Amino acid sequence: MSTVEMNSDSFAGLLKSRLVAYSDLIKFRLSALVTFSAVFGYILGDRGIDFGWSGFFGLVLGGFFISGASGAANEIMERDLDKLMKRTQNRPLPLQLISLQEAYWFTGFIAFLGIGLLWFFTNPLTTALGVLSMLLYVFAYTPLKRVGPIAVFVGAIPGAMPPLLGWTAATGAITYEALIIFGIQFIWQFPHFWAIAWVSDEDYKRAGFKLLPSGGGQDLNTAIQIMIYTLFLLPLGLLPSYFGLVGLNSGIVATVCGVLFLAQTFSLMRDCSRKSALKIMFGSFLYLPVVQIAYLLDKMP
Repeated sequence: MSTVEMNSDSFAGLLKSRLVAYSDLIKFRLSALVTFSAVFGYILGDRGIDFGWSGFFGLVLGGFFISGASGAANEIMERDLDKLMKRTQNRPLPLQLISLQEAYWFTGFIAFLGIGLLWFFTNPLTTALGVLSMLLYVFAYTPLKRVGPIAVFVGAIPGAMPPLLGWTAATGAITYEALIIFGIQFIWQFPHFWAIAWVSDEDYKRAGFKLLPSGGGQDLNTAIQIMIYTLFLLPLGLLPSYFGLVGLNSGIVATVCGVLFLAQTFSLMRDCSRKSALKIMFGSFLYLPVVQIAYLLDKMP
């Protein structure tokens, strides 16, 4: 192999490692899921007369960058705590794959880029909601994780913002339909967050995170609260069909998914095991995109 080829391979390897590091810094997969929820809200809110492609792409890129900046800021603030947990100790800042100064500059750049894209291609309301979401996630939810389970309530607000952002980007207004899709994602986050906190309890304790309800115990009281919030998803999942936002078929899908999701919580109430909590966690990952896709398909002519 020639020197040129070796240098080329070294450069390609270095570039790939840097891209992977930055992808981890912005929590790429999470940001992609957040963007999908925003797209869901946009398509659901679109009236079908003349699809606003500029607003759509502005929302996709702007929403992704704001979500990425929020995730990166979270990793900056928790860089010392991430070293203590197995699930986060291989992130780019604990491993020093990216310098702290570099992370600050990159986070600031994509945050302002995301805000700018929302401002120029959507509307002031969507931009304001995007900024509010980022501020709540970074400066309220992140520090509150070491205070108590109130962090889950606070974190559920920015976590439920994406479909609301999508709706306002398409319509320019917060309507009762927007509040319905916001409410579904808001309530969904409680069993989702608590299942993750149950599964990662040992890790979270090392970092001082206190996210489980009922005194932070892996016990029946916590399992009951997970069940109650999952139960709320059954009537909430029917509201889009009830108010004519979508058809009946997606309401049936949402109900079936809600029942299956709820059934997993009974196993946790019975044995309070990590295995049952893990099933709820994976069930939560499936529930939201499946239901949102069902709503979208049901809206199409």
